[in-house]
Amino acid sequence: MRTPLRKAAVRAAVPATVVALILAGCSSGSTDTAASSSTSTSTGDSGTTVPVSTDADLTVESAMAENTAPHTADTSVDETDAVDVTLADGASTSDSDAVAVDGDTVTISAGGTYRLSGTLTDGQVVVTAPDEDVTLVLDGVDLSSSTTSPLQVLEADEVVVVLADGSNNRLADTATYADDDEASGALYSAGDLTIAGGGSLDVAANGNDGIVGKDGLVVESGTITVTSVDDGIRGKDYVVVTGGDLTVQAAGDAIKSDDDEDTTLGYVLIEDGTLTLTAGDDGLTASTDALVAGGAVTVTTGDGAGATVAQDASPKGVVGDAAVVVGGGTLTVDSADDAIHSDAVVSITGGTLSLAAGDDAVHGEYALQVAGGTVDITQAVEGLEAQEVSILDGDITLVTSDDGINGSAADATTDEATDDTATDGTATDDEVAQQGPGGGMGGEMSADEDVQVTIAGGTLVVDAEGDGLDSNGSMTMTGGTVVVSGPTNAGNGSIDYNGTFEISGGELIAVGSSGMAQTPSGGSQSFVGLTLSQQGAAGDVVQVVAADGDVLASFTATKSFGSVVYSSPDVVDGDTYTAMLGGTAGSAVAGPLNSGGDAGTTEAGTGTAGEVTAGMGGGGMGGGRGGDMGDRPAPGQMPGQDDSAPSSGA
Repeated sequence: MRTPLRKAAVRAAVPATVVALILAGCSSGSTDTAASSSTSTSTGDSGTTVPVSTDADLTVESAMAENTAPHTADTSVDETDAVDVTLADGASTSDSDAVAVDGDTVTISAGGTYRLSGTLTDGQVVVTAPDEDVTLVLDGVDLSSSTTSPLQVLEADEVVVVLADGSNNRLADTATYADDDEASGALYSAGDLTIAGGGSLDVAANGNDGIVGKDGLVVESGTITVTSVDDGIRGKDYVVVTGGDLTVQAAGDAIKSDDDEDTTLGYVLIEDGTLTLTAGDDGLTASTDALVAGGAVTVTTGDGAGATVAQDASPKGVVGDAAVVVGGGTLTVDSADDAIHSDAVVSITGGTLSLAAGDDAVHGEYALQVAGGTVDITQAVEGLEAQEVSILDGDITLVTSDDGINGSAADATTDEATDDTATDGTATDDEVAQQGPGGGMGGEMSADEDVQVTIAGGTLVVDAEGDGLDSNGSMTMTGGTVVVSGPTNAGNGSIDYNGTFEISGGELIAVGSSGMAQTPSGGSQSFVGLTLSQQGAAGDVVQVVAADGDVLASFTATKSFGSVVYSSPDVVDGDTYTAMLGGTAGSAVAGPLNSGGDAGTTEAGTGTAGEVTAGMGGGGMGGGRGGDMGDRPAPGQMPGQDDSAPSSGA
């Protein structure tokens, strides 16, 4: 058993197994995008810095191709071969020589199929069948134990638990396990465990985990409810859910796989089923890959995004130390910390995601790629964060109290046990907390060559109180539609980059404050920056109008603004464009962006296409990672700054 809430750190050290997995090439062949890096470094458990190669061009299938395949089991039951075991206080019976009854302890010592029914108010069923396959059919079982696990398979090869159609079954363990007790859950299996059937199972884990497979654990079907004082469902080698209806309420992690020694194991795979997970710590967590291919998954951790958690707590939604891949299904997360988190890479290729987070909505330490699906971020401090952020396709909307998109250098050098950075000069907890929104003032304000934000397709709608698009390195846009409702304070910008921002395709509109406004720096497609002579207000329609009166774009503001940046194939280098107020919006494009419309009568500013606006300090003041959990500044505000003071953050 582990402590339910693990210690948080500014950035956890990447485990040696994760480094090994990355080096082994845990992904499919990379497409020609900026979603991969071969120059990053990571500190393993020994503290040694090693080079790593990361690639977020992953699918569920390509990730699983590098993992050990889960076991398969025959879950059909031959009624003629089943051995009946009737449970009763002081009177359990069976006609089989393989079943021994000693008081209220029933021991099964041979392989085969056993049908269990009845009640033990303080007893246990124990299986000791070395190297043999055992099927246990639960057909109206109510098992409780005041001293240990009520259903424990101590020796077997493969174990199948079948919930008989229409049956209701219940397991409840002790509140206190002996130190030398081998079993560590209310349902415990030392061999590969498969759960199937059309019945129900209610597990009350009072002293440890709910359902435990010391090897692999596969859930095929059944209605399963787990309430646990620690972890809900745990499979050391892997947890695979292919169906069923699972409801887990755990003080620790809801579903986890924790093999940290074999890089092909330690994964969680959700293929189908309905999962409702409530956890004090993480919802889905894996030592290697957390993979969602289908099903309907709902996760709530740490009482949700609006909760205040302890400084040493970090309840996240979906965690994969090596990778998180979402390729299908529905994923809804309400998390007190990050909604999706990986110490290496995150890939979203499909599915419907609705995310609310007390910190980052989606965090990949090295790389994050969205290549499909629908991502709706309703609440977060920062929306998408990684050293390399690539948006190739999909529909993304996000609302953040700090940066919408944040490209910032990976930090894998923090010692989780001390919350202090060891030797590389990166910020300690206190220093990061002082940096505030966007991670602070960006130090030397020089571009980090390892940091890249790439937008090549899809639709991205950002509503940010910090920077809308932020990169401590460079940005590239070759396609897609990007709509930014940026900050209202002058210390942040709708666009903020330290290197270059090359644009060669797509449509971009960024509306926000003017104090640190930046345009793209170049590229084959032109752009125009418009600084307004009068402040726009929420509800105003601002339009980008060509010299001939053609309305290129209309934007309906949701908050005050002082600048507009626009780029599309219709913008002609060297031409003059005007920001007009008071008109009407045209046809909807994405979020507050519309095409065309009736031009307003109030001229608010003009600009020449192709002229670069560098913002305050030339390359901007893009910062790094956000502050600590539990000590978050108000939106657009530096720590310790009162609401009336001007912001000077990135």
